[in-house]
Amino acid sequence: MLYPELFKQLESVRWDMDKDIPWDKFDAAQLSDEQAQTIKMNAITEWSALPATEMFLRDNRDDSDFSAFMSIWFFEEQKHSLVLIEYLKRFRPDLVPTEEELHEVRFEFEPAPALETLMLHFCGEIRLNHWYRRASEWHTEPVIKHIYMTLSQDEARHGGAYLRYMKRAINKFGNEAKAAFTKIGVLMASARRTAQALHPTNLHVNKALFPRDTIQSRLPDPEWLEQWLDTQINFDAVWENKVVERILHNMSLLMDRSFKTVQELNRYRKEVAALVAGAPASAAPGAA
Repeated sequence: MLYPELFKQLESVRWDMDKDIPWDKFDAAQLSDEQAQTIKMNAITEWSALPATEMFLRDNRDDSDFSAFMSIWFFEEQKHSLVLIEYLKRFRPDLVPTEEELHEVRFEFEPAPALETLMLHFCGEIRLNHWYRRASEWHTEPVIKHIYMTLSQDEARHGGAYLRYMKRAINKFGNEAKAAFTKIGVLMASARRTAQALHPTNLHVNKALFPRDTIQSRLPDPEWLEQWLDTQINFDAVWENKVVERILHNMSLLMDRSFKTVQELNRYRKEVAALVAGAPASAAPGAA
């Protein structure tokens, strides 16, 4: 089981909201209304760990190890929402999300293949790590800069934990797991070609609720994410390339094959998919 070791590792670096956040360093002159509004939206977005956890537990009923790890992930993600809310309570109480606004992002996700969902959230952690690093640079107020860097480090650790479970899945399921991971890897590393940000909170997850079946669509301002990325934290091509590089690097480690471009990963995806479909080996040259 991975859970006991991951619990010990993450417990050893867990930060304390009272002791490790420099609340006394707050500088009101360095916090604009525009910046404060984005903090509220991120606080609500982080609250969506609740329905995501419900999804993970439902779709992984046969995996008690991973389900136990959800106790760590859920706690730390909800803590992200809590620290952002605490910041607003202290310094911008007029922007504290209401219970109704938080509850609005709790809705049922349709069942999905567990391996693909695992890869989707692994990529989501990589992306959020980079978003929060950029957010820390964009903000000018010292306390929120510190908070976003703290959250970004958590997201990186969560990605590392997901990677452990992905390695375990490959050992257990072989090409089936490789096919699932490369399929989502190609999708999530191709964000520059899409009109919207590719992150779990911005993907459609319940046809019956369309078009309000994404986390972002249920926020008080459904348009905030694109504005935050494009015109506020300026998550440009340079930063997007950092995300793609991390995805390709980790796919290389997982598959024991070097991928320098999304195209190379996509070719490998086709090779593995052919093997899973039972195609002749000659149709999938070089497949692992």
